[in-house]
Amino acid sequence: MNSVYIPLIASATNIRPHKIEKTLALLNEGATIPFIARYRKEVTGSLDEVQIAAIQKENNRLTELDKRRESILNSIEEQGKLTPELRRRIEKTWDMTELEDLYLPYKRKRKTRASVAKERGLESLAKEIWKQRSDNVEALAKNYLNDEVPNVEDALQGARDIIAEQLAEDEKSRNKVRFGFKRYALIKAKVARGKDEEAATYKDYFAFEEALKKIPSHRFLAILRGEGEGLLRVSIGLEEEEILYQLENLHLEANNAASKQIQLAIKDGYKRLLAPSIETEFRNLAKAKADAEAIGVFQENLRQLLLAAPLGQQRVLGLDPGYRTGCKLVALDANGNLLKNSAIYPHPPQSRFVEATETLKDWVYRYEIDAIAVGNGTAGKETLAMCRAIDFGRPIEVFMVNEAGASIYSASEVAREEFPNEDVTVRGAVSIGRRLMDPLAELVKIDAKSIGVGQYQHDVNQVQLRESLDRVVESCVNSVGINVNTASKSLLTYVSGLGPTLAQNIVNYRAENGTIKSRAALKKVPRMGAKAYEQSAGFLRIREAKNALDNTAVHPESYHIVEQMAKDQGVKVQDLIDQKALREAIDLKKYVSDTVGLPTLRDILNELAKPGLDPRGNAKTFSFAPGINKIGDLNVGMIVPGIVTNVTNFGCFVDIGIKENGLVHISQLANKYVDKPADVVKLQQEVQVKIMEIDLKRGRVALSMKAVGE
Repeated sequence: MNSVYIPLIASATNIRPHKIEKTLALLNEGATIPFIARYRKEVTGSLDEVQIAAIQKENNRLTELDKRRESILNSIEEQGKLTPELRRRIEKTWDMTELEDLYLPYKRKRKTRASVAKERGLESLAKEIWKQRSDNVEALAKNYLNDEVPNVEDALQGARDIIAEQLAEDEKSRNKVRFGFKRYALIKAKVARGKDEEAATYKDYFAFEEALKKIPSHRFLAILRGEGEGLLRVSIGLEEEEILYQLENLHLEANNAASKQIQLAIKDGYKRLLAPSIETEFRNLAKAKADAEAIGVFQENLRQLLLAAPLGQQRVLGLDPGYRTGCKLVALDANGNLLKNSAIYPHPPQSRFVEATETLKDWVYRYEIDAIAVGNGTAGKETLAMCRAIDFGRPIEVFMVNEAGASIYSASEVAREEFPNEDVTVRGAVSIGRRLMDPLAELVKIDAKSIGVGQYQHDVNQVQLRESLDRVVESCVNSVGINVNTASKSLLTYVSGLGPTLAQNIVNYRAENGTIKSRAALKKVPRMGAKAYEQSAGFLRIREAKNALDNTAVHPESYHIVEQMAKDQGVKVQDLIDQKALREAIDLKKYVSDTVGLPTLRDILNELAKPGLDPRGNAKTFSFAPGINKIGDLNVGMIVPGIVTNVTNFGCFVDIGIKENGLVHISQLANKYVDKPADVVKLQQEVQVKIMEIDLKRGRVALSMKAVGE
């Protein structure tokens, strides 16, 4: 841990230095973010996961900057050009842009017009002109003619090339242009020549112009996608006349022939070198900002999807609907194990409706089914209606389940390991059924960006996206707590302190030794060392454990505290769990120590009040409006129920029971100004929406939530 970083991280994160120091120490010891946030509140001052992640991110950035600094110092020193003043400036800066600017004049380059001119002996001429003392530059230039520089104009051009490159690498010039870009840069887009028809999707950007500092992230990413597909031409820049005037004021010191050469060099250097360089820099900055916003939206959506209410351990029929190929049907036991699979054909062209309903009734009886999960893809709504219309002789709840990414899972290595003898259609139906039972446990098996709850997920930085989404999955898994005896390898992998190898070892240990009966028994799992046990134990649950605390979020390191609380009242630990009055009688201050404070003690007491309780709640059924099956069934002005399927920065998409999801634009979310759609709607929220516009040709439906009730 570099102590120099601490005040810098404090400035960037607005977190107190002593909290940062303690947090970095824990991270360096191998503690995970979920563990620190949950079990080391006294050490960090109750920092949450977001704050801890911010500290880690900033620490990593500064570490990378230091590595780059060392590389730059070594490079300049090898060239023999590292002066004490330059070293001081390089060592002083903590800004990567400034660091690269300082290095730019010394950076090894491929052959440039300036380097060619220097090879031809024109560097001294450039220096003479730069002094701006001569009114007869032609006479100066004649002194530098040779076989490679046959005439005066060639000599002056070479000198200007050298000056232009110097100006482009000059720190003050670059900062002047940066200031202009920051305040006044415009992003412009136009349709690529001859692509009008092909680029129809991007017609809003055929003649587009907007201030770069104001453009929303989703619009910027859309424009870049159009450019990447070769359909749009995009540029970012300033009004040239004004910035050239400012650069001339910065560098012109006279009004003579030499200064006129510099004026020409300024114009050339700006257009050819400086503007493209700063444009790239600001394009990258804007892209990074847009990526961060898009990834943030994706993170929040993913968190809501992963933490969707589960049905729990009940016996389920999973149905993957279809027309021509039928509906794939699977029966799952309460642990999600496949009991049987088949196919039914209730819809056209086969239309074997009676046979399909009889099969469903038979399976519900034979496998003691508690609920039915129907995928929301093709023929989903019709299949849902069929299942709900059947009299099973007892109440059977029928749920519509979002099947996004099920096909990805079906063809994955994880699915092949689970069901080596079944085809992809069976695996897909199993995934749909299991998603109802436990969305988190099933969705962790799929690459998060394939779940379909983001905006422009394929256009953002993929490394950052994966890291961010993995962090969300890890946070969700650990916030819920995992049943160690039923969890898959995929789910266990995300538990704090485990990873793929230990996750597989736990699965193998269960297979060889049967049910794990206590947290202490986890220590017998191969390679479960003290550190891994410390980090993971609190997040693993033993449902039928002899010690009731093994099915809570109370960490084993704190069991003695609970045992002392019980002893002090002359009761058993189970009595504290069962009786609210006993818990209310506990004076927490009595149990404060050097290592355990009130935050941890309050967490313990809260956990005793709800041992093993799933924080996600219970799954609920939902019904679409009857008679609405396709876009042609809609009329402007209708008010229909829907489910929010995606939230973006520009609004939200709502499933109203047809193939196409409708869009509620941000301006139509509420009868007040909405800054972020996520402040108003959440994923899988049930809403009432009004049909505002129907575009049959493009299959688009515009919806409004604020218009409902008008």
